[in-house]
Amino acid sequence: MSLAPLLVNLGVTALAVALTMLATMAVSLRTRVFSGIDIVWGLGFVVIAAVSALTSFLQDAGDPAVRLIALALTAVWGLRLGLYILSRNRGHGEDPRYAALMRKNNGRIVPYVVRTIYWPQGSIMWVVSLPVQFAMYQTAGVTLLTYAAVAVWLVGFLFETVGDAQLSRFKADPANQGKIMDRGLWAWTRHPNYFGDATVWWGLFLLACSHWSGLLTVVGPLLMTHMLVNKSGKALLERQMSRRRGPEYTAYVARTSGFFPCPPRRA
Repeated sequence: MSLAPLLVNLGVTALAVALTMLATMAVSLRTRVFSGIDIVWGLGFVVIAAVSALTSFLQDAGDPAVRLIALALTAVWGLRLGLYILSRNRGHGEDPRYAALMRKNNGRIVPYVVRTIYWPQGSIMWVVSLPVQFAMYQTAGVTLLTYAAVAVWLVGFLFETVGDAQLSRFKADPANQGKIMDRGLWAWTRHPNYFGDATVWWGLFLLACSHWSGLLTVVGPLLMTHMLVNKSGKALLERQMSRRRGPEYTAYVARTSGFFPCPPRRA
């Protein structure tokens, strides 16, 4: 792996992320709906992967097959996630989380949303994407580790996709109004979508590891897993569910794994 072309790419993708966040902010300021960043979250990774693929191609750096695999896996994951959130949020207006956040602004809205929404999310996006960026510059070609990476990615993608589909069908049935989703994958883990998300990024991390330098990108999946488990994912959602559903959700927690899929425990 040549370090200089990769460093150029890291700068180019940082600029791409900044432009993506600025464009998203401009639309949000116009519409006064700031939850659109959730849709852009997945799509932003697609932008980074596409920019990295183009940059590494123009530099004639990296293996073409691995570059294509990294681009394809990131694009499939990011586009599915973005379209799913778009479909889920359509017609619901502003997300209550962002409405509560915006009530705390001090009247200077642009600096406030940059500091609380766009800078944090853009920075996290760029760091999490490091495995994809490094993979674009790996020269070892397709190896057994590449196949292992795709296999891990596929497990995560299936968990996330199937879990989201099961939850959507459950919510669409009026008979389930007010009930806890505890069927299918949701009987094995309280968050199959978050577990799948994290697993996807551990797979992409493996894709970058055909050269020792890829090990440095472990910060990406670690940060993604931390966010999903301890920050904006599992921890936040479970606090909300505990307040809203009380004993019913407590019973679900008692019998169902919090993150890693496990057979349901007997009551």
